Amino acid sequence: MSERTITRMDLSEAVFREVGLSRNESAQLVESMLQHMSDALVRGEQVKISSFGTFSVRDKSARVGRNPKTGEEVPIQPRRVLTFRPSHLMKDRVADGNRN
Repeated sequence: MSERTITRMDLSEAVFREVGLSRNESAQLVESMLQHMSDALVRGEQVKISSFGTFSVRDKSARVGRNPKTGEEVPIQPRRVLTFRPSHLMKDRVADGNRN
């Protein structure tokens, strides 16, 4: 399994090579896309990218948890969490990649 991580720079470089925008324009495009996605999630909207997956925000209610070492009950505050659900196409593509 690869230890490589794709960064913003890698994405903007791919836009530069594939689309033909300048490096600066490519970086601005990637930043703009990520900003739009982040803003939508902050507003509680879903971000659905066809053939890739869906990002959404879930509100989790308060609950009582336990410290695994001591067994002591600890209150867990309500919070919002980001979730990602991959599309079936993405799941299949990743699974096929494992077979090669």
